[in-house]
Amino acid sequence: MDFTLFIFLLVYLGMMLGHLPWLNVDRTGTAVMGAMALMIGGQIHPQAAWDAINFGTIGTLFGLMLVSASFHEGGFYRWTAHKLGIMQVSPNILLGLMILVSAGLSALLTNDVVMVAMIPVLCAITIARQQNPIPYLLACCFASNIGSTMTLIGSPRNIILAETTHASFPEFSSITLLPSIISLFVIWGVLVLFYKNHWTLTPTADSSGTTLQESTANEAPAPFNRVETIKAVLVTVAVIAAFVWTDWPHVLIALSAGTLLLLNRKISSHNLLQNVDANLLLMLMGLFVVNKAISETGDLTVAMDWLQGIGINLNSALQAFPITAVISDIIGNSATMMLISPFIDPVREQAALLTASISMATGFSSNAVIFGSLSGIIAVEQAKANGVIITAREFGRSGIPITIITMLIAFAWVYF
Repeated sequence: MDFTLFIFLLVYLGMMLGHLPWLNVDRTGTAVMGAMALMIGGQIHPQAAWDAINFGTIGTLFGLMLVSASFHEGGFYRWTAHKLGIMQVSPNILLGLMILVSAGLSALLTNDVVMVAMIPVLCAITIARQQNPIPYLLACCFASNIGSTMTLIGSPRNIILAETTHASFPEFSSITLLPSIISLFVIWGVLVLFYKNHWTLTPTADSSGTTLQESTANEAPAPFNRVETIKAVLVTVAVIAAFVWTDWPHVLIALSAGTLLLLNRKISSHNLLQNVDANLLLMLMGLFVVNKAISETGDLTVAMDWLQGIGINLNSALQAFPITAVISDIIGNSATMMLISPFIDPVREQAALLTASISMATGFSSNAVIFGSLSGIIAVEQAKANGVIITAREFGRSGIPITIITMLIAFAWVYF
């Protein structure tokens, strides 16, 4: 087998499994090792590998991560999660509030950072209240995936795709907003139905067998910095306004926002930068190199020509919807965007519709399996670190019906 094709298949096997078989190498390590192996083997020149990395995508994502990091350093996420957790309301209402907050934050900020910041606090607060944390954590994860489809800056996959299609921010949101909002009610309804008799925490396990271990339930929330949070809010509003009402390059808007937030007397640049998801950025950079190398062989072009020959066209919003949904649940939605973006035609009258269709397909379908999205992986891993074990079976028990219903809603919306 050709070495480039072998590395390509090995990298995407790592994307699918979450690690390389029999090795302690995660998705990021797989992508980076694959890129380096191709350079060492002479399949791609180091300069060509560097040129293959899309600066617009990486720069936009990096700038928006800094915006999200400023909210984290200001204590906003933990303060919000803590306020939600101590509200004296019924479980059903609390669940609905968590869904709305998670979706809203994920629509405006990088959703994986939101998950990293909020999940530990929600674990602690729900356990302190003697409530089963599982439905609340699942609600935040599912809502994050749905909410991130509302705007072009809601997730890495949207940013990657938008750099290819040059879709309009307002046109994109005008398509995705309503089905996303309806889907939030679906999340609430399914979780209420499945957990209506399981809101109370038991000492060792709930009725589904999900183990609940010891947790730092009395952990105090991080100090809330009102000034820094207001500053972050103003910058976020400016970013959205620039995306909507100007033709400035997205990367320059995002980097300008990040630069403003790094100029700070109270919060060190070190603290802001350590909240940037460097693993995600490195994974995407590695995938850029791997995809560029395989594209030079012509193998992917042959595969795409074959698909077109049997009537499958990724530039059709209706056909791209089911195809990208299936791929997303196999290798993850960010990797899916990296794989298909070279074959998306950016010069199209219906760029916003295609972008919205693919975004909803990869966002809504990722609620079926843990590894379908970074939000799912982060939610489960963060929960585990805080003493709450969410199995794949438990995740899919409510995630699969939510996925089926919301996918039907989104497909009907795109079709009609």
